[in-house]
Amino acid sequence: MSVGELFILGFYGKVIPTWLREFAAQFGLGGVILFDYSCQTRQYDNNVASPAQVQSLCAEIAALPSEPLVFIDQEGGLVRRLKDGLGFQPLPSAKDFNLLALTEKQTILAASYGELRRLGIRYNFAPVIDVDYNSDNPNIGKIKRSYSSDLGEVEANARLVDAAARQAGVGLCLKHYPGIGGAHVDSHLEFMDISDALRPEQEELFYALAPDTFGDAVLVSHAIVRQWDPQHPMTLSPAGIGRLRRRLPETLLITDDMQMQGLQKALGTSAASLQAIAAGMDMICIGNNLFDQEQAMAGIAAAVAGAVQDGSLDQAAVRRSIARVQKRKALLAGWR
Repeated sequence: MSVGELFILGFYGKVIPTWLREFAAQFGLGGVILFDYSCQTRQYDNNVASPAQVQSLCAEIAALPSEPLVFIDQEGGLVRRLKDGLGFQPLPSAKDFNLLALTEKQTILAASYGELRRLGIRYNFAPVIDVDYNSDNPNIGKIKRSYSSDLGEVEANARLVDAAARQAGVGLCLKHYPGIGGAHVDSHLEFMDISDALRPEQEELFYALAPDTFGDAVLVSHAIVRQWDPQHPMTLSPAGIGRLRRRLPETLLITDDMQMQGLQKALGTSAASLQAIAAGMDMICIGNNLFDQEQAMAGIAAAVAGAVQDGSLDQAAVRRSIARVQKRKALLAGWR
Protein backbone atom coordinates (compact mmCIF):
# COMPACT_ATOMS: atom_id res chain seq x y z
CA MET A 1 0.00 0.00 0.00
CA SER A 2 1.42 3.42 -0.98
CA VAL A 3 1.09 5.12 2.42
CA GLY A 4 3.13 8.07 1.12
CA GLU A 5 -0.05 9.16 -0.69
CA LEU A 6 -1.29 10.31 2.74
CA PHE A 7 1.55 12.86 3.07
CA ILE A 8 2.00 16.46 1.91
CA LEU A 9 5.63 17.33 2.69
CA GLY A 10 7.66 20.51 2.64
CA PHE A 11 11.41 20.78 2.18
CA TYR A 12 14.01 23.51 2.34
CA GLY A 13 15.65 24.87 -0.81
CA LYS A 14 15.14 25.25 -4.52
CA VAL A 15 15.99 21.70 -5.59
CA ILE A 16 14.37 18.43 -4.57
CA PRO A 17 16.47 16.95 -1.75
CA THR A 18 17.66 13.35 -1.82
CA TRP A 19 15.52 12.37 1.18
CA LEU A 20 12.34 13.43 -0.65
CA ARG A 21 13.27 11.49 -3.79
CA GLU A 22 13.92 8.41 -1.64
CA PHE A 23 10.64 8.90 0.26
CA ALA A 24 8.64 9.05 -3.00
CA ALA A 25 10.45 6.00 -4.38
CA GLN A 26 9.83 3.96 -1.22
CA PHE A 27 6.34 5.02 -0.13
CA GLY A 28 4.85 7.08 -2.97
CA LEU A 29 3.96 10.70 -2.20
CA GLY A 30 0.66 12.54 -2.15
CA GLY A 31 1.95 16.08 -2.42
CA VAL A 32 4.58 18.71 -1.76
CA ILE A 33 3.98 22.16 -0.25
CA LEU A 34 6.04 25.17 -1.32
CA PHE A 35 7.09 28.13 0.85
CA ASP A 36 8.93 31.33 0.05
CA TYR A 37 9.92 32.20 3.64
CA SER A 38 12.03 29.90 5.79
CA CYS A 39 11.32 29.93 9.52
CA GLN A 40 14.74 28.31 9.98
CA THR A 41 16.88 30.95 8.27
CA ARG A 42 14.32 33.75 8.82
CA GLN A 43 14.78 34.80 5.23
CA TYR A 44 12.85 34.55 1.97
CA ASP A 45 15.27 31.92 0.70
CA ASN A 46 13.14 28.79 0.63
CA ASN A 47 11.46 27.22 -2.44
CA VAL A 48 10.62 30.33 -4.47
CA ALA A 49 12.93 32.59 -6.51
CA SER A 50 11.16 33.39 -9.80
CA PRO A 51 8.30 32.16 -12.01
CA ALA A 52 10.69 30.20 -14.25
CA GLN A 53 12.40 28.55 -11.26
CA VAL A 54 9.07 27.58 -9.64
CA GLN A 55 7.79 26.16 -12.93
CA SER A 56 10.93 24.05 -13.30
CA LEU A 57 10.74 22.85 -9.67
CA CYS A 58 7.05 21.91 -10.04
CA ALA A 59 7.83 19.90 -13.18
CA GLU A 60 10.54 17.99 -11.30
CA ILE A 61 8.18 17.30 -8.40
CA ALA A 62 5.43 16.06 -10.74
CA ALA A 63 7.96 13.67 -12.32
CA LEU A 64 8.68 11.91 -8.99
CA PRO A 65 7.23 8.43 -8.41
CA SER A 66 3.43 8.61 -7.89
CA GLU A 67 3.34 12.12 -9.45
CA PRO A 68 2.88 14.24 -6.30
CA LEU A 69 0.54 17.22 -6.38
CA VAL A 70 2.11 20.62 -5.70
CA PHE A 71 0.29 22.62 -3.01
CA ILE A 72 0.75 26.26 -2.01
CA ASP A 73 -0.83 28.90 0.23
CA GLN A 74 -1.70 31.66 -2.23
CA GLU A 75 -4.58 33.36 -0.41
CA GLY A 76 -3.48 36.94 -1.12
CA GLY A 77 -2.17 39.75 1.04
CA LEU A 78 0.18 38.58 3.79
CA VAL A 79 -0.44 34.87 3.11
CA ARG A 80 0.95 34.73 -0.39
CA ARG A 81 4.00 32.61 -1.20
CA LEU A 82 4.27 33.98 -4.76
CA LYS A 83 4.81 37.72 -4.49
CA ASP A 84 4.59 40.30 -7.25
CA GLY A 85 8.05 41.63 -6.27
CA LEU A 86 9.46 38.44 -7.81
CA GLY A 87 7.34 38.70 -10.94
CA PHE A 88 4.21 36.79 -9.88
CA GLN A 89 0.65 38.04 -10.30
CA PRO A 90 -0.57 40.50 -7.63
CA LEU A 91 -3.23 39.24 -5.23
CA PRO A 92 -4.76 41.44 -2.51
CA SER A 93 -5.79 40.19 0.92
CA ALA A 94 -9.27 38.67 1.25
CA LYS A 95 -10.54 41.72 3.16
CA ASP A 96 -9.30 44.15 0.50
CA PHE A 97 -10.47 41.87 -2.31
CA ASN A 98 -14.00 41.93 -0.90
CA LEU A 99 -14.17 45.70 -1.49
CA LEU A 100 -13.39 45.52 -5.22
CA ALA A 101 -15.86 45.64 -8.10
CA LEU A 102 -16.95 42.28 -9.51
CA THR A 103 -15.15 42.67 -12.85
CA GLU A 104 -11.91 43.62 -11.07
CA LYS A 105 -12.23 40.56 -8.83
CA GLN A 106 -12.70 38.30 -11.82
CA THR A 107 -9.72 39.79 -13.67
CA ILE A 108 -7.41 39.35 -10.66
CA LEU A 109 -8.54 35.77 -10.05
CA ALA A 110 -8.24 34.75 -13.70
CA ALA A 111 -4.65 36.04 -13.82
CA SER A 112 -3.66 34.44 -10.52
CA TYR A 113 -5.18 31.00 -11.11
CA GLY A 114 -4.03 30.90 -14.72
CA GLU A 115 -0.52 31.54 -13.42
CA LEU A 116 -0.78 28.77 -10.80
CA ARG A 117 -1.75 26.27 -13.47
CA ARG A 118 1.07 27.36 -15.83
CA LEU A 119 3.58 27.04 -13.00
CA GLY A 120 2.47 23.47 -12.32
CA ILE A 121 0.81 24.15 -8.96
CA ARG A 122 -2.17 21.83 -8.70
CA TYR A 123 -3.79 22.83 -5.37
CA ASN A 124 -4.18 26.12 -3.58
CA PHE A 125 -4.88 26.12 0.16
CA ALA A 126 -7.63 28.69 -0.38
CA PRO A 127 -10.12 30.25 -0.10
CA VAL A 128 -10.34 31.07 3.60
CA ILE A 129 -14.04 30.85 4.43
CA ASP A 130 -13.63 31.72 8.11
CA VAL A 131 -16.13 34.50 8.85
CA ASP A 132 -14.56 37.56 10.52
CA TYR A 133 -16.36 37.18 13.85
CA ASN A 134 -13.40 38.64 15.79
CA SER A 135 -11.44 41.42 14.08
CA ASP A 136 -8.69 41.06 16.73
CA ASN A 137 -8.10 37.38 15.89
CA PRO A 138 -4.29 37.32 15.41
CA ASN A 139 -4.47 34.56 12.82
CA ILE A 140 -7.42 35.74 10.70
CA GLY A 141 -9.13 39.09 11.27
CA LYS A 142 -6.10 41.11 12.26
CA ILE A 143 -4.18 40.15 9.12
CA LYS A 144 -7.12 40.49 6.68
CA ARG A 145 -7.46 36.78 5.83
CA SER A 146 -11.26 36.78 6.08
CA TYR A 147 -13.36 38.29 3.32
CA SER A 148 -15.98 39.69 5.66
CA SER A 149 -17.96 39.48 8.88
CA ASP A 150 -20.97 38.83 6.63
CA LEU A 151 -21.38 35.14 5.84
CA GLY A 152 -23.10 35.84 2.53
CA GLU A 153 -20.15 37.94 1.33
CA VAL A 154 -17.72 35.17 2.34
CA GLU A 155 -19.74 32.63 0.35
CA ALA A 156 -20.03 34.89 -2.71
CA ASN A 157 -16.27 35.47 -2.83
CA ALA A 158 -15.55 31.76 -2.35
CA ARG A 159 -17.75 30.97 -5.34
CA LEU A 160 -15.89 33.55 -7.46
CA VAL A 161 -12.58 31.91 -6.51
CA ASP A 162 -14.04 28.52 -7.43
CA ALA A 163 -15.12 29.75 -10.87
CA ALA A 164 -11.58 30.99 -11.63
CA ALA A 165 -9.88 27.89 -10.21
CA ARG A 166 -12.20 25.57 -12.15
CA GLN A 167 -11.52 27.46 -15.39
CA ALA A 168 -7.76 27.15 -14.80
CA GLY A 169 -7.82 23.57 -13.49
CA VAL A 170 -6.41 24.30 -10.01
CA GLY A 171 -7.86 22.43 -7.02
CA LEU A 172 -9.03 24.38 -3.98
CA CYS A 173 -8.98 23.50 -0.30
CA LEU A 174 -11.44 25.38 1.91
CA LYS A 175 -10.07 26.42 5.28
CA HIS A 176 -10.04 26.27 8.30
CA TYR A 177 -12.73 23.77 9.36
CA PRO A 178 -14.87 24.15 11.44
CA GLY A 179 -14.28 27.93 11.22
CA ILE A 180 -11.71 29.79 13.31
CA GLY A 181 -12.71 33.40 12.61
CA GLY A 182 -13.90 33.91 16.18
CA ALA A 183 -10.73 32.57 17.84
CA HIS A 184 -8.59 34.60 20.24
CA VAL A 185 -5.22 32.82 19.98
CA ASP A 186 -2.86 32.04 17.10
CA SER A 187 -3.12 28.36 16.16
CA HIS A 188 0.58 28.32 15.24
CA LEU A 189 1.43 28.84 18.92
CA GLU A 190 -1.25 27.12 21.01
CA PHE A 191 -4.33 24.96 20.60
CA MET A 192 -7.28 27.19 19.86
CA ASP A 193 -10.42 26.56 21.87
CA ILE A 194 -13.28 27.82 19.70
CA SER A 195 -16.04 26.10 21.70
CA ASP A 196 -17.74 29.39 22.54
CA ALA A 197 -16.89 31.14 19.27
CA LEU A 198 -18.15 28.63 16.71
CA ARG A 199 -21.50 29.38 15.09
CA PRO A 200 -23.65 26.73 13.37
CA GLU A 201 -23.94 28.75 10.17
CA GLN A 202 -20.13 28.87 9.88
CA GLU A 203 -19.86 25.09 10.12
CA GLU A 204 -22.68 24.72 7.59
CA LEU A 205 -20.80 26.88 5.10
CA PHE A 206 -18.14 24.16 4.73
CA TYR A 207 -20.81 21.55 4.03
CA ALA A 208 -22.54 23.80 1.49
CA LEU A 209 -19.41 24.83 -0.41
CA ALA A 210 -17.05 21.83 -0.40
CA PRO A 211 -18.89 19.48 -2.81
CA ASP A 212 -19.36 22.39 -5.28
CA THR A 213 -15.72 23.49 -5.08
CA PHE A 214 -13.20 22.33 -7.68
CA GLY A 215 -10.97 19.71 -6.06
CA ASP A 216 -13.48 19.13 -3.20
CA ALA A 217 -11.04 19.45 -0.28
CA VAL A 218 -11.22 20.86 3.25
CA LEU A 219 -8.32 21.81 5.52
CA VAL A 220 -9.05 20.86 9.14
CA SER A 221 -7.69 23.11 11.89
CA HIS A 222 -6.17 22.08 15.21
CA ALA A 223 -9.03 23.85 16.97
CA ILE A 224 -10.75 22.35 20.01
CA VAL A 225 -14.54 22.25 20.13
CA ARG A 226 -15.29 20.92 23.61
CA GLN A 227 -18.92 20.06 22.89
CA TRP A 228 -17.76 17.67 20.14
CA ASP A 229 -14.60 16.35 21.78
CA PRO A 230 -13.23 17.73 25.06
CA GLN A 231 -9.91 15.89 24.68
CA HIS A 232 -8.66 16.31 21.11
CA PRO A 233 -8.13 19.05 18.53
CA MET A 234 -10.22 18.51 15.39
CA THR A 235 -7.33 17.01 13.40
CA LEU A 236 -6.98 14.19 15.95
CA SER A 237 -10.63 13.80 16.87
CA PRO A 238 -12.57 10.76 15.62
CA ALA A 239 -15.75 12.51 16.80
CA GLY A 240 -14.95 15.79 15.02
CA ILE A 241 -13.78 14.17 11.79
CA GLY A 242 -16.68 11.72 11.94
CA ARG A 243 -19.08 14.66 12.13
CA LEU A 244 -17.43 16.17 9.05
CA ARG A 245 -17.31 12.87 7.17
CA ARG A 246 -21.03 12.21 7.67
CA ARG A 247 -21.81 15.41 5.80
CA LEU A 248 -18.96 15.23 3.27
CA PRO A 249 -18.40 11.51 2.59
CA GLU A 250 -16.00 11.94 -0.35
CA THR A 251 -14.34 15.28 0.39
CA LEU A 252 -10.53 15.15 0.72
CA LEU A 253 -9.69 16.05 4.33
CA ILE A 254 -6.25 17.59 4.90
CA THR A 255 -4.68 18.56 8.24
CA ASP A 256 -3.31 21.98 9.02
CA ASP A 257 0.47 21.84 9.46
CA MET A 258 1.34 19.07 11.92
CA GLN A 259 4.32 21.08 13.19
CA MET A 260 2.22 23.79 14.83
CA GLN A 261 3.17 24.38 18.45
CA GLY A 262 0.02 23.05 20.11
CA LEU A 263 0.55 19.59 18.61
CA GLN A 264 4.30 19.72 19.18
CA LYS A 265 3.86 20.44 22.89
CA ALA A 266 1.26 17.71 23.29
CA LEU A 267 2.56 14.88 21.11
CA GLY A 268 5.23 15.61 18.53
CA THR A 269 4.90 15.15 14.79
CA SER A 270 5.09 11.35 14.52
CA ALA A 271 2.54 10.46 17.20
CA ALA A 272 0.22 13.25 16.07
CA SER A 273 0.42 12.08 12.44
CA LEU A 274 -0.54 8.52 13.37
CA GLN A 275 -3.43 9.80 15.50
CA ALA A 276 -4.68 12.04 12.69
CA ILE A 277 -4.79 9.16 10.21
CA ALA A 278 -6.43 6.91 12.82
CA ALA A 279 -9.04 9.61 13.44
CA GLY A 280 -9.96 9.70 9.75
CA MET A 281 -7.84 12.40 8.07
CA ASP A 282 -6.97 11.66 4.44
CA MET A 283 -3.74 13.67 4.19
CA ILE A 284 -1.33 15.01 6.80
CA CYS A 285 0.62 18.15 5.99
CA ILE A 286 4.15 18.42 7.43
CA GLY A 287 5.74 21.63 6.19
CA ASN A 288 9.27 21.12 7.57
CA ASN A 289 9.34 24.89 7.88
CA LEU A 290 8.39 25.58 11.49
CA PHE A 291 10.87 22.78 12.32
CA ASP A 292 13.42 20.90 10.27
CA GLN A 293 12.28 17.30 10.64
CA GLU A 294 13.13 16.27 7.09
CA GLN A 295 15.16 13.23 8.16
CA ALA A 296 12.25 11.96 10.29
CA MET A 297 9.74 11.77 7.42
CA ALA A 298 10.63 8.26 6.23
CA GLY A 299 10.37 6.98 9.80
CA ILE A 300 6.88 8.44 10.17
CA ALA A 301 5.75 6.83 6.89
CA ALA A 302 7.29 3.52 7.98
CA ALA A 303 5.37 3.77 11.27
CA VAL A 304 2.14 4.36 9.33
CA ALA A 305 2.89 1.40 7.05
CA GLY A 306 3.60 -0.78 10.09
CA ALA A 307 0.36 0.29 11.77
CA VAL A 308 -1.58 -0.58 8.60
CA GLN A 309 0.21 -3.93 8.45
CA ASP A 310 -0.51 -4.91 12.06
CA GLY A 311 -4.10 -3.69 11.91
CA SER A 312 -3.76 -0.86 14.43
CA LEU A 313 -4.76 1.46 11.57
CA ASP A 314 -7.96 0.52 9.73
CA GLN A 315 -6.72 -0.83 6.38
CA ALA A 316 -10.01 -0.22 4.57
CA ALA A 317 -10.13 3.40 5.79
CA VAL A 318 -6.53 4.01 4.70
CA ARG A 319 -7.30 2.54 1.27
CA ARG A 320 -10.29 4.90 0.94
CA SER A 321 -8.06 7.86 1.82
CA ILE A 322 -5.45 6.83 -0.74
CA ALA A 323 -8.22 6.45 -3.34
CA ARG A 324 -9.44 10.01 -2.61
CA VAL A 325 -5.92 11.36 -3.16
CA GLN A 326 -5.47 9.41 -6.39
CA LYS A 327 -8.86 10.60 -7.66
CA ARG A 328 -7.66 14.22 -7.31
CA LYS A 329 -4.39 13.41 -9.04
CA ALA A 330 -6.32 11.97 -11.98
CA LEU A 331 -8.70 14.95 -12.08
CA LEU A 332 -5.93 17.56 -12.07
CA ALA A 333 -3.50 15.73 -14.33
CA GLY A 334 -6.17 15.33 -16.97
CA TRP A 335 -7.41 18.93 -16.86
CA ARG A 336 -6.90 20.80 -20.10
